[in-house]
Amino acid sequence: MDINKFEQLVRASTDTLYRVSMSMLKNEHDAQDAVSEAILKAYENLHKLRKEEYFKTWLVRILINECKLILRKSDRIISNANEKIPEITSRDNPYLSVEVGEAINSLPEKIRLVIVMFYVEDYSIKDIKRVLNIPEGTVKSRLSKGRALLKEQLL
Repeated sequence: MDINKFEQLVRASTDTLYRVSMSMLKNEHDAQDAVSEAILKAYENLHKLRKEEYFKTWLVRILINECKLILRKSDRIISNANEKIPEITSRDNPYLSVEVGEAINSLPEKIRLVIVMFYVEDYSIKDIKRVLNIPEGTVKSRLSKGRALLKEQLL
């Protein structure tokens, strides 16, 4: 893959990267740092990408690892339900209300990440399985648990 193709694919993925990092880090500065670091690491390790069609999945996996590294370094607690996930309620999904965004934000990290990837980013269950490196059944159970928790909070 040449630099122009890499740049084109990264530009097409930036909104997704930002939303995924915000859903994990809940801090704009940290989210931007994580996205920047993930892009840099992807560029440095581009030779390790086996199939170009999995570029976005591969890049999101790098981003998730970077977010986890930032969380470990800063020793943060993720579950602050008073903050909103800015990008989830914005232009990319105008049908999502503030209440739903806050409810999603209050979910446990593992469930929230799967919910955001599936419902906001339109990842398939198989893609989520591949990105998070978890069994398909785990993805389905987290989606089910997330829907149940959201239903409980919103009704």
